[in-house]
Amino acid sequence: MDKSFGPKREHALTREALQDGFVDALIARSGTTLRVMSDDERRQSLEATLAARPVAGDVWLFGYGSLIWNPAFRYVERQAVSIRGWHRQFCLSTPIGRGTPERPGLVLGLDRGGACRGVAFRIDSASAHDELELVWRREMVTGSYVPRWVRLQGPEMPPTTYGIAFTINRAAPNYVRPVSEASTAQVIATACGALGTCSDYLFDTIQGLEGFGIRDGHLERIARLVNQAQA
Repeated sequence: MDKSFGPKREHALTREALQDGFVDALIARSGTTLRVMSDDERRQSLEATLAARPVAGDVWLFGYGSLIWNPAFRYVERQAVSIRGWHRQFCLSTPIGRGTPERPGLVLGLDRGGACRGVAFRIDSASAHDELELVWRREMVTGSYVPRWVRLQGPEMPPTTYGIAFTINRAAPNYVRPVSEASTAQVIATACGALGTCSDYLFDTIQGLEGFGIRDGHLERIARLVNQAQA
């Protein structure tokens, strides 16, 4: 069986784990030299993002990687959408969750250019701050992402719907400029951290996308190369 179609896995990064400070403990054990954002910095980032929302009401959040298959926050609706001006890319080196300082892994970011299909989650306005606080604890760890509002396009989306997307911070020390798919696959095939293997992260993302009828040829080509390397 192709590993990308394996059984659904249990994930350590649960809602309860985020509430209990799991990420902070993970960082403390990792030995990483990356600068970690403080709680106050994360709070300011979240508040600034919400203050900049184009319209009042419920908040949409755009998922393009692990948020699709392991959201760990509460939402009232989700649907497949597209965004323009950004594309899904393995452009973030991680010495924590899917790798180690000695052998960093790679995870996804939204890099500039192109377009991306993913999943939009609608979060009720009454609970948006609390739910997004959990997302910020998970995503805004080292300042490698820049949260911004992007236009969401889909058959059931009003034309002026915007959602939060975590785009890559190209100034971050662990930003990785795109390399060949073969080189990317070599890293993914061998890296492993406290949250599991990089290859499982890749396969889960492909499977999560396929659950919404989304195919990503770039990820699928990398998956084939990873399968070959691990055979």
